[in-house]
Amino acid sequence: MTTREEHLVELVDDAGRARGETTVAAAHQPPGQLHRAFSVLLVDPEGRVLLQRRAPVKTRFPLRWANACCGHPAPGESLTEAANRRLREELGADPVELTEVGVYVYYAEDPATGRVEFEYDHVLRGGFRPGSPLLPDPDEVAELRWVDPVALAADLDADPRAYAPWLGGVVNRLLRPTGPALDPPDAATTPSGLPADDASERSGGR
Repeated sequence: MTTREEHLVELVDDAGRARGETTVAAAHQPPGQLHRAFSVLLVDPEGRVLLQRRAPVKTRFPLRWANACCGHPAPGESLTEAANRRLREELGADPVELTEVGVYVYYAEDPATGRVEFEYDHVLRGGFRPGSPLLPDPDEVAELRWVDPVALAADLDADPRAYAPWLGGVVNRLLRPTGPALDPPDAATTPSGLPADDASERSGGR
């Protein structure tokens, strides 16, 4: 069995077009290689979003708060298939219907691990049904909590280092959705390598 760091990810250009593949480990070594990723937001009937605190063994941004789950589709794998796979692996969650609410490109460096994130990130929203099981994998998730997204956006400004550097952009897409479909769009919403959402993290971030 291969480790997750040996899994393949899809390399893309600035417009999200596939241009090759590499391993997770190689894609996150400095200076990073732009690759396709997704971030899932689970929203309950009250409008709250689920946050997970990343496990201490994570190779990028351990112990920071992030959205419900993140991941990378394998080359040729659909976003919905990959996202529901990661929801099951990380949270023990049932499959959910997902809607893409936006895409953005960001770059961030993790001073604690030396890894980098350079991702073409599809932000996916899913509804959480009360009573659905959540059985987080302790190797992935340290703890969970539900938060109001507007209050979260304010706290991201007040205490950004408590959160994964991509979370601000993810929450922004939830509050101001831009993407109607799950297919890769024609262009990213921010310039490659210069994401406004993560400017404060560039000297030492994801």
